[in-house]
Amino acid sequence: MGKKIKLIDRLRLGLAVLVAKTVTFAVRSLRLGAASVLPGSIARRIEPRLLQLLSQQVKNGVIIIAGTNGKTTTSLLLKTILERKGYHITHNSTGANLENGLMTALLENTNLVGTLAADYAILEVDENIVPKVLTPLQPRIILCLNLFRDQLDRYGEVDTISKRWTKVISTLPKETVVIPNADDPTLSHLGQQLPQRVLFFGLNEPEQYLESIQHAVDSIYCPNCGHSLDYQGVYLSHLGDFTCPSCGFSKSKPTLESSEWGQILVGLYNKYNTLAAVTAAIELGVDETTIRDTINNFQAAFGRAEDLIIDGKKVRILLSKNPVGTNETIRVVNQSTDKTTLMVLNDRTPDGTDVSWIWDVDTEKLVERGGTIVVSGDRVYDMALRLRYSEKSLESNLSLIVEEDLKQAIATALKHTADNETLHILPTYSAMLEVREVLTGRKIL
Repeated sequence: MGKKIKLIDRLRLGLAVLVAKTVTFAVRSLRLGAASVLPGSIARRIEPRLLQLLSQQVKNGVIIIAGTNGKTTTSLLLKTILERKGYHITHNSTGANLENGLMTALLENTNLVGTLAADYAILEVDENIVPKVLTPLQPRIILCLNLFRDQLDRYGEVDTISKRWTKVISTLPKETVVIPNADDPTLSHLGQQLPQRVLFFGLNEPEQYLESIQHAVDSIYCPNCGHSLDYQGVYLSHLGDFTCPSCGFSKSKPTLESSEWGQILVGLYNKYNTLAAVTAAIELGVDETTIRDTINNFQAAFGRAEDLIIDGKKVRILLSKNPVGTNETIRVVNQSTDKTTLMVLNDRTPDGTDVSWIWDVDTEKLVERGGTIVVSGDRVYDMALRLRYSEKSLESNLSLIVEEDLKQAIATALKHTADNETLHILPTYSAMLEVREVLTGRKIL
């Protein structure tokens, strides 16, 4: 934290920064993109140790936030809490969470001679590259949110990722604070194996249990001995209260009493995001008054339970990019009385090109409520087929509208949304960006 850099390193770093800022200026001036990755990629060729040299200048340390779901929302909440205490934060707010994206985020707050002025760096990190960046970043805090199957064509099983995390985290200084999700068996076990200081977060609210385990369950076996876990109850997917009848492994005790804390936004998954950020904030010495006030006044990151008013009607965008996340957004929709939903399924690189995960989603629960579902996106017919298979009979109350053109699909969904209701839009990642561009960039048809 806040280390000085040798002169020769400073010169190479200064050149790398100058080139990166020139590239950023050119890309943005020509409106070629957000320049969230390319500057870091080029600067890294000039100074391979760029990540280490920049991160070690952060005054109070680096905070890594890793996991399949919730990184952006958790990061934004923690960033907002710390900013309200007057701290200057560096954050990869564009969501570029691979190595080049992390470097670009740090470069944003670096001057032309390579000096980085930041009290904290909050970095969202893709779960697959966590082992690669922990050593150069030397984080002060590591938040481990959850591990679910996400992009099937990119990543292996969650236990493989967890083992890699454990191996690398255990080599970090003993002063490193690790904050895993106690309700995730894999991460609960990870925390119990580490020599560092570990603070767990999780729920202790049995009234929130699901009636049954969802289809999209990744890990119901003991990470210690492989025996089937006994669940007292499940909150979402495989997150819940559990014990192993074979070896005695059980859920770790959360640091906070979850029932004593409110949450940001809608959905139980955001209670987890809230508890993760709160646990980290308290560890950093932030007072409870500031934390609670920030929670009460929190504004969503784009596409994550974001509310908009379009043509006088309420629209809520709920990013739905994998089975667990989509099941939770469906739960949010079902808790409302609104009758219209728009689902947009893409299969581009940011989404994962394998869309077979939609068959692990409990779409039956969305179809059962009836109403109107409009589907669109690159894989519109895959989504439509999944919904048709979810109908229990040909006489269901569902009105399914298939519209290939996204702009027309949004217009159709808005037309079917009553003035006093909310249109819920459930898009994959690239689809979410397209939806927002249509909604905020120009008028609907």
